[in-house]
Amino acid sequence: MKSPAAPRLCATLLAALMLFGGAASADAAGALAIGKCGAYGQAYDYPAEAAAIAAAKTKCNGDCTMVTMRRACAALSIDLANPCGAHGYAVESKISTSLNAATKKCYEYGGKECVIRAWACDAKG
Repeated sequence: MKSPAAPRLCATLLAALMLFGGAASADAAGALAIGKCGAYGQAYDYPAEAAAIAAAKTKCNGDCTMVTMRRACAALSIDLANPCGAHGYAVESKISTSLNAATKKCYEYGGKECVIRAWACDAKG
């Protein structure tokens, strides 16, 4: 004989999975603002891309290029020998890949001592 509580327990577990599953798959957005001479701003896990861009832009001094990420990681690499010179950035699905790609781009653009200046991941991804 089945327990009368079993169907309620199953329904409760199913509802919890749907609730937490929905929260985990909710879209989140991030942005990395890249300015001159190593200036940057970052924002992640915002509910919308526009909000992430606005937040990152307020943290970056000057005229900044905006890079967005959704369920991804972004990284900025600058030339330590000349912070106002070469730089590179990348957006990839994994932090290690974005760090490597940003550093590689910095060297490709003429950097001599490229180092990671900033990175951010959309933690929902």
